[in-house]
Amino acid sequence: MEYSGQRTSGATSPMAIPTAVPSHSDSPKSSNNSSSSSSQLSPTSVLTHPPPPPHHPVVLSPCAACKILRRRCVEKCVLAPYFPPTEPLKFTIAHRVFGASNIIKLLQELPESQRTDAVSSMVYEANARLRDPVYGCAGAIFQLQKQVSELQAELAKAQAEVLNMQCQHSTLLSMFCMEMDQQLVPSPTQQQQQQQQQTSYENLNFFPDDVNLGGMFEPLWT
Repeated sequence: MEYSGQRTSGATSPMAIPTAVPSHSDSPKSSNNSSSSSSQLSPTSVLTHPPPPPHHPVVLSPCAACKILRRRCVEKCVLAPYFPPTEPLKFTIAHRVFGASNIIKLLQELPESQRTDAVSSMVYEANARLRDPVYGCAGAIFQLQKQVSELQAELAKAQAEVLNMQCQHSTLLSMFCMEMDQQLVPSPTQQQQQQQQQTSYENLNFFPDDVNLGGMFEPLWT
């Protein structure tokens, strides 16, 4: 009975489970191992996990084209770079003449470097068409050509006047030079007059050259 009691008491008593208590000597090693492992894995983690791409800003207001057409402006809208929301009249004029589908088709066919000039040309042509529904920009070109021809005629007239004045100046200058030459070089008539004057001065000498006038006036001084 005693043996059975001890056996029953041993069966009913709970068994003690040994637990491993970490020592102070093991904790620094584990911390050092974890830090070394993290330091060794950091370069590989940087290489295998690149930084996320920058987030594109969200367009709060649609472009002028999508706003007028009352449709959702997508992220890569073809019309957005050329029709900002601050210039709705620009798209309104182009849309009235060409239409949105034709504008989009034309821009898609052109490279991005030429799209800005194409939009400016379309807006200018649309403005001209609204001002002159019959001729459009052809009327403006005709007016400019007319102004060019008128200015060319005025330029030719001015050039002719300048040439005429240059000819007059050259003739006047040649006449002035001739008069100066005539004043410096005596004419034949002037030469004859000068010769006559010289002969008249010579005739005033009443005494011949061989007459000694000193003897005539000597008694006057003695």
